[in-house]
Amino acid sequence: MRVSVIGGSSVTDEEYDQALEVGRVLGEHGHEVVCGGRGGVMEAVCRGARETGGHTIGILPGSHRGGANEYVQTTIATGLGNARNPLVVLNGDAAIAIDGGPGTLSELGHALDFGRPVAGLGTHRIDGLEGIEHVEKPAEAVAYVEKTHDGN
Repeated sequence: MRVSVIGGSSVTDEEYDQALEVGRVLGEHGHEVVCGGRGGVMEAVCRGARETGGHTIGILPGSHRGGANEYVQTTIATGLGNARNPLVVLNGDAAIAIDGGPGTLSELGHALDFGRPVAGLGTHRIDGLEGIEHVEKPAEAVAYVEKTHDGN
């Protein structure tokens, strides 16, 4: 399964560690990671996935593939800036959101619009919005998307 991991490019040490662990668990379970390919959550999740043999894909905002973090294996340049956000979640079978700002919020909306299962670790909570399973631990986030992924 491909899992889109979305989150902030500027993170605390705790958020970085959470993303690193999400990546490790995804890699251990044989999943591919799709992300925006830059720093913060994106770097940490790719690093964790690579440490455990997982494959990482970065969908970049710029027009050059060289802008990815060092842990991205497959880079996709878009030249779209933040308009690439729908592509990040569209190319995953599920999404895990860690922290995040306005870009993550837009990706959450797209993931729900595309019918992707979404787990959230310390991310946006919006009254009345259904579809985000808020969890406390990285392993719970992975377990949730595995359980709810329909295999398509």
